[in-house]
Amino acid sequence: MKKAYRLKTKKEIDFVFANKKSVKNQYFGIHYVKDIDQDHFRFALSIGRKYGNAVSRNIRKRQIRMIISTIQQLLNHVQFVVVVYPKSSDLSFEDVKKNVLKLVDQATLTEKKQ
Repeated sequence: MKKAYRLKTKKEIDFVFANKKSVKNQYFGIHYVKDIDQDHFRFALSIGRKYGNAVSRNIRKRQIRMIISTIQQLLNHVQFVVVVYPKSSDLSFEDVKKNVLKLVDQATLTEKKQ
């Protein structure tokens, strides 16, 4: 995933949280702002220390980045933050993928290919 697709500064992330729309389930939350001035999507991950040790947090972050990279051609003009809740530590990769993609569809972050 290229660095151009990341929300890097606190100011950028705070902008998303201040102007957000959000969708959530018991495992994840997605806070997003649709930004038409942008030509591609940008995102950040938020995972707290209650999730587990650093190794398990990094594994989960890598998994979510991989899921987002598989649908990156469908994402346009949006900035979003994926929040990972501690309850998701028991999920397998397939369950994580299913839950994240379901939230992305609920938030209508993807543009349908014709």
